[in-house]
Amino acid sequence: MTTTQTELRLAKRMSRLGTETAFEVLVRARALERQGRNIIHLEIGEPDMDTPANVVEAGIDALRKGFTHYGPAAGCWSCVKPLRRRSAVREASKLAPMRSSSFRGKPIIFFTMLALVEEGDEVIYPNPGFPIYESMINFLSAKAVPIPLREERDFRLDVDELKSLITDRTKLIILNSPQNPTGGIITKKDVEGIAAPSAIATSWC
Repeated sequence: MTTTQTELRLAKRMSRLGTETAFEVLVRARALERQGRNIIHLEIGEPDMDTPANVVEAGIDALRKGFTHYGPAAGCWSCVKPLRRRSAVREASKLAPMRSSSFRGKPIIFFTMLALVEEGDEVIYPNPGFPIYESMINFLSAKAVPIPLREERDFRLDVDELKSLITDRTKLIILNSPQNPTGGIITKKDVEGIAAPSAIATSWC
């Protein structure tokens, strides 16, 4: 078995993205420090002290008590309530609880698509699945191509059906396992079938 290497082509919009010059300054400042120069760092806004011990211990204690799951999108209500009472801002109702949302993964998914997907490209996504997949694809003026997850297959995708959806315009394939919200699992055999060189046209990246 051989593998086919293809060049990862970034979306054209990436050429318009500027750099974070503060980190470039930090690299130069660190180099000067290694030469013995005394540097006052004003570049990335990092404090010149370690995290206080009581804050570190509070974090460790929270982890041990099981505070490792999703919290409310608007923050911990037991913390917001006293702020609301003490706030001098008349529009304090804005601090009311908001509907919870799985917002934490959305930026990573979106940034990946922004970096790679051009207008007119195709993105294959699981259906049923996380609603934001299709929304982001459409926002980028790409074509959303669903791969059905059927109950009779325990909501596993059909690798042969996936292969049939791949065209020379396919830019991304979104795989989610365990699948949200069905709980379907991609098996090792499925992964091997998807990764096989014959599964993907050599022009696709």
